[in-house]
Amino acid sequence: MTAGSPSLNPGVARREVFAWAMYDFANSGYTTVVLTAVFNAYFVSVVAGNAPWATFLWTAALSVSYFVVMVIGPLLGAWADAHAAKKPMLAVTTLVCIAGTVALAWSGPGAVRWAVAFIVVSNVAYSMGENLCAAFLPELARPEALGRVSGWGWSLGYFGGILALGISLAWVMTAQSRGSTTTLAVPGTMVITAAIYGLAALPTFFWLRERAIPAAVPGTRAAFARLLQTARSARRYRDLLLVFACGVFYQAGVATVIALAAIYAAQVMGFKTQDTILLVLVVNVTAAIGAFGFGYAQDRIGKTAALRYTIVGWVAMTVMAYFSRSGGMFWVAANLAGLCMGSSQSAGRALVAYLAPSDRSAEFFGLWGVATRLAAILGPLTYGAVTWITGGNHRLAILLTGVFFLVSLAILAFVDERRGRSEVA
Repeated sequence: MTAGSPSLNPGVARREVFAWAMYDFANSGYTTVVLTAVFNAYFVSVVAGNAPWATFLWTAALSVSYFVVMVIGPLLGAWADAHAAKKPMLAVTTLVCIAGTVALAWSGPGAVRWAVAFIVVSNVAYSMGENLCAAFLPELARPEALGRVSGWGWSLGYFGGILALGISLAWVMTAQSRGSTTTLAVPGTMVITAAIYGLAALPTFFWLRERAIPAAVPGTRAAFARLLQTARSARRYRDLLLVFACGVFYQAGVATVIALAAIYAAQVMGFKTQDTILLVLVVNVTAAIGAFGFGYAQDRIGKTAALRYTIVGWVAMTVMAYFSRSGGMFWVAANLAGLCMGSSQSAGRALVAYLAPSDRSAEFFGLWGVATRLAAILGPLTYGAVTWITGGNHRLAILLTGVFFLVSLAILAFVDERRGRSEVA
């Protein structure tokens, strides 16, 4: 990761790549604490009072936020490309997400509308920021090294999640010594998460450069024109479109695990809050290992092949989770999910960067955001509906999640990454 490294484009310095990867570090606390380990379970059990519709409402709130991202994501990406303004837009989305996360600290018992409103606001901002940050990847890494550089960011990101979750765990576990309770301590973890997000993102805005060149005629009309031009030449991007379709299904499964892992652990396996937080901490370590290791593997065996292996791992995980009757077996399933999560997320980002035109990176990552957010609606909402219809059968819901991964494998079989690269190179 030094200046002049064969992994980096000419003129890209080590601290720039570090600054870019630090945004993964910064925003991972949001997904880990708010969406995966703490606030989701708190919403179901405390805010919604374990109502029969609580899990469904949680997934519905996330679905609304992802629908908003699907609508505005590509347009914002095209606008950022036309204005060479990825970095200013990233700053705006970061501030909104931080503010929305702090607002969640006021979500107490019965404050359902408040919690739903700020989950939507914060998650929209988080998702937009994730797309904009990913759009810098082709500017930093050489085409043949996109996998490993993407892996650097994802692996560092998981350690950001570990930091936020570790401090949150300490805050929750010391609640009694402060004369409080575990339940009353959860809102404080939202402030902790927001603070880490803001501080860790500072290197991104200090050192990351915007290398894009503004369009000759910038403006909202130019953004629409870019999207229209992309639509007209869709056949040119057939392999990338197949990746998007594949992403809808495998990311549906990934999004389900991220959004509902803590709920599954609590409702099915009987985990307490401290147990769940500890589990997610360990899983973040295995996810970091998966992202880093498979980042290098992608560049050697091919990004499509690497993604295929990780999706097979996801199928195995859903089967193991379904049959888990002991805490030990569930721990194994959860850590397999961690390995697959890190590698599949990194591989997807690298594959999109590899197949997208370099001068339209924000636009195409906006379209990738449409695929992943559609997935985030489809997966968790299906899971929530199954639990509602079956009277809380989480085991059946997690088993059906495996179907998403099987469909994605079938679509991925038609992707030819060499052909796709040759069409845009």
